[in-house]
Amino acid sequence: MIVVCGEALIDMIYNGDGTQRAAPGGGPFNTARALARLGVPTAFLGHLSQDKFGRELADLLVSDGASLEMATVGPEPTTIALADVGDEGFAEYQFLVQGTSAPNLTLDMLPDHLPREVTALHIGTLGLVLEPMASTIVELVRRERDGRLVMLDPNIRVGLARDAEYRDRLMTLISQSSIVKASDTDLAWLYPERDYKAAIEEILEAGVRLAVVTLGADGAFAGHGDMRVHVAA
Repeated sequence: MIVVCGEALIDMIYNGDGTQRAAPGGGPFNTARALARLGVPTAFLGHLSQDKFGRELADLLVSDGASLEMATVGPEPTTIALADVGDEGFAEYQFLVQGTSAPNLTLDMLPDHLPREVTALHIGTLGLVLEPMASTIVELVRRERDGRLVMLDPNIRVGLARDAEYRDRLMTLISQSSIVKASDTDLAWLYPERDYKAAIEEILEAGVRLAVVTLGADGAFAGHGDMRVHVAA
């Protein structure tokens, strides 16, 4: 089983033509749904709201086959991401997080220990930014990573946390991860004095077994052991 830790939220999308729509989202939420749809035993570990949006998010996870046994539910309103989509299809985000559901995953909400059948943890995105959720996930990884694969997708969100604290947290989690998948933009922020290939080398030197960087139209680059591979888009 793979446990996906982090946020489930609602993307309020404002399109270039002036229309808007609400869509379920959050990197970990989407990852849990995708894994479950592929038939992989998956559990979502996060904090959901009791409101209409929270119930919708929970129903979608369950309908796709993800377990909510490790998730918690509270009275806070669902976390909202405001997405302004430009003419070229790229979105700029603002987040309404104060007093909302996703950040309020606390240590006391975690199970005492993960079941033996859990072979992997997936972490990333806002789950590594917003407190107390971020500290909770750091502790979960520290406690449960031995004998399990840890996959980190930072999907960096600058401006939601103090840069030095956020960078230190990510560096700690990189050193505790088995797989790191990041964008070239992520790596430019984490390693501002290095190009993406040098950043991949540093990640591998930290003990990561597989490091992948996505390069947009230029495809992707990966490193594992002595192997380096570039794949075209």
